[in-house]
Amino acid sequence: MKRQKGNRRKSDWKAAYLLMAPALILILVIAVYPVLQSMYFSLFDYKLNDPTQSKTTTHYSIDLQRYLNDMPFLMGDIQNDLPKVTGKDHDVFNKVSNQLTAIDNKIKKETGSRYTKVNTILNNFKTPSDELSQVRISKSTAVALQQTANQVEKELAPYQDSKVLTNAKKDYGLATGLGDALIKPNFIGLQHYKTYLQDPRMWAALLHTVTFTIISVFIEFVLGLAIALLINKAFFGRGLIRATVLVPWAVPTAISAMMWRYLYDGQSGIIAKFFQKIGIIHDMGTLLTTTNGAMSSVILADVWKTTPYMALLLLAGLQVIPESLYEAAAIDGANKWKQFVRITLPLLKTSILVALLFRTLDAFRVFDLIYVLTGGGPANSTETISIYAYKVMFSQTDFGGGSALSVIVFFCVAIISIIFVKLLGSELLPEGSKN
Repeated sequence: MKRQKGNRRKSDWKAAYLLMAPALILILVIAVYPVLQSMYFSLFDYKLNDPTQSKTTTHYSIDLQRYLNDMPFLMGDIQNDLPKVTGKDHDVFNKVSNQLTAIDNKIKKETGSRYTKVNTILNNFKTPSDELSQVRISKSTAVALQQTANQVEKELAPYQDSKVLTNAKKDYGLATGLGDALIKPNFIGLQHYKTYLQDPRMWAALLHTVTFTIISVFIEFVLGLAIALLINKAFFGRGLIRATVLVPWAVPTAISAMMWRYLYDGQSGIIAKFFQKIGIIHDMGTLLTTTNGAMSSVILADVWKTTPYMALLLLAGLQVIPESLYEAAAIDGANKWKQFVRITLPLLKTSILVALLFRTLDAFRVFDLIYVLTGGGPANSTETISIYAYKVMFSQTDFGGGSALSVIVFFCVAIISIIFVKLLGSELLPEGSKN
């Protein structure tokens, strides 16, 4: 019997895992893969505005297109001028010619037929593809190329303004650009994290994010709970009120941000004018042009936008609480406040967890509202960690640094989730499963 029960349990577990497999694969693809990809990019000095760092690489390569645009002309000029000079100058140019010939032969041997193909394409005034022109080379060849480029540049430096060389300035320019054909590995490990964890701007952005999250979520929770309690009661027109309350949440965030930007306008904004009238601000332009004004404006816009969402989540929790509990409490003499404290809040704890968790995560990852409303200004006073990551990744085209900031955001969100589950999530488990 015990064996049969054990076999049944094993078969049940297998069936459960098979049923969960599609969901787990979907989570892995949609949720985990982008995080792993960001973690991978963060380990590289990956910058799209630099051709030598426009992709992730752990090995040395040479861009034959750039190399062959410089080397043949530099070698040709030196070798053509070599018979025309004597003495010390002849020795210098002869040395340079031998160095260039040696490294060119080494690169020809290592790159093989692709050297000839790229050279032929360039001679026909066409542009080779990156797949053809960028060739992997050994570290020793890469070091030799860099050393040769440095030595040739040093040797030709005294001649750039002289008439000893026919094309002195051009040749010196070719020599200085020779090393640019070398594509070095851009793997830097955890350097991005070290840099940003010591970056005052990153910590300031994180502080702005935490400030925005705590204040906005707290206000939204208080107002959302009050609205949920109100619309949970039976009264005439309740359905219309519920639908009306959800209108701000239904408006796309970018559109609501643009709407609030007009409302906050320092010349014609209605909200700005109203706040000035009642004495909250001294000048209409204060809202979007000062540090405290901008942060307060962003928080107010977010509260207007997402309080209905908080109310909706809490309303769902209120509707599963049996009315019989309130009737029994009323018979026992409990007033409304005691009913709220002893019945509503304890039984609403799970819904509060879900509402606070969702809103906190959303608020911590806020981007579109602040980006449209203030752009992170003035003077980065409303710049959140997500906006900072966006600026680094897309404005500066630093995908490595931006990915590192994105990973930092991910870990912050993970920590927030763990804290919420630890503090309130135990209520979701049966008593016997807590041990």
